[in-house]
Amino acid sequence: MTSHVTRRRGGAVSPWLGLAGFGAAVAAAALLGGLGVAGTAGEYQSLDRPSWAPPSAVFGPVWTVLYVMIAVSGWLVWRRTGWSTALHWYAAQLVLNAIWTPIFFGFGRYGLALVDIVVLWSVLGVTVWKFRPVSRVAAGLLLPYWAWVTFATALNTAIWLANQ
Repeated sequence: MTSHVTRRRGGAVSPWLGLAGFGAAVAAAALLGGLGVAGTAGEYQSLDRPSWAPPSAVFGPVWTVLYVMIAVSGWLVWRRTGWSTALHWYAAQLVLNAIWTPIFFGFGRYGLALVDIVVLWSVLGVTVWKFRPVSRVAAGLLLPYWAWVTFATALNTAIWLANQ
């Protein structure tokens, strides 16, 4: 079995180093999103939420799986294209993802968080569309994330309307 190496200016980057880089970028987005908002379960429980809102304990495991899939998805595209326009969209959705939690929990700005998540949903759709011609697997790995963001958008909307 031969090792695939992505060609970069000035040399080559190991695919495993590239995967570690995407893992680190996704972890950074998750950590930045969570900075200063530790212990949000109590705040979430105190909100007027719809009956279909999941308990706060669901979010950690779901996001852990989704973040792994997000990292692998970006890595698969990078392996085929290097840093490309598709990955600019990928980076933009990571930033939007990272800032939602501080907006929602840190600042309690549920309406502004709704604007952020609607833009995130749209940028994520463009990312899936850009990834599909490069790697159907990479695009497919983002579909559960897109579905979760769709659900989270509905939840954000319901919470915003109920807690104005």
